[in-house]
Amino acid sequence: MGMPITVEIVDDRAADAIADTFSYFTAVDARFSTYKDDSEISRINQGLPKAEWSEEMQQVLALCAETKQYTNGYFDIRHSGKLDPSGLVKGWAVLQAAEQLAARGYTDFYIEAGGDIEARGHNEHGEPWQVGIRNPFQIEEIIQVIALQDQGVATSGTYIRGQHIYNPHAAGQTIEEVRSLTVIGPTVYDADRFATAAFAMGRAGIAFIERLDGFEGYMVDDTKTATLTSGWETYVTTPA
Repeated sequence: MGMPITVEIVDDRAADAIADTFSYFTAVDARFSTYKDDSEISRINQGLPKAEWSEEMQQVLALCAETKQYTNGYFDIRHSGKLDPSGLVKGWAVLQAAEQLAARGYTDFYIEAGGDIEARGHNEHGEPWQVGIRNPFQIEEIIQVIALQDQGVATSGTYIRGQHIYNPHAAGQTIEEVRSLTVIGPTVYDADRFATAAFAMGRAGIAFIERLDGFEGYMVDDTKTATLTSGWETYVTTPA
């Protein structure tokens, strides 16, 4: 998937499950990567007829359309005439992998793909999973640590990949006023898609997250100022 992936299961017998999870991510990458000419999404962008699209692809693209409508168009996977569902598919894939582990009876595990995290149950110490939030101006520094249990978290930002999220309502303009926006949600899928949309909104994105029931957010802007939603601090285990 073009990014580091971590899978941790609190069970000494989980080696096969971990291997299967990485095999699943390999298959997702083969289908959805826009960097592979032979992936299904690339073939769709090259003209593959809709009748030949896989059921999984149709499901993801339908979720993208639903998210676009819910966010008033700020989540949009069409760029320069091509489809790129990356802003949703990563979190979606992590959630699918988590559900596969849960179906096998695992209750305590952690999956991360490029900063998108699904945390279930407890860590090896019997405590909620701890997640560090990076300083977008000095990425080796952790500025917040949050505790998660049966939830997801995702961060959108420009500090690692550069400008890769755009405001669909302001074509050609880069987003300079926000450096990172982290969202906690009921699942990593929801956290990921809404973090992407909120980042595209600029400074207004944190207010969008505030209005979502069951979500919290933490935004760092270009003045190095952090703005957080009203319930964010309930997750923080160390001070900012």
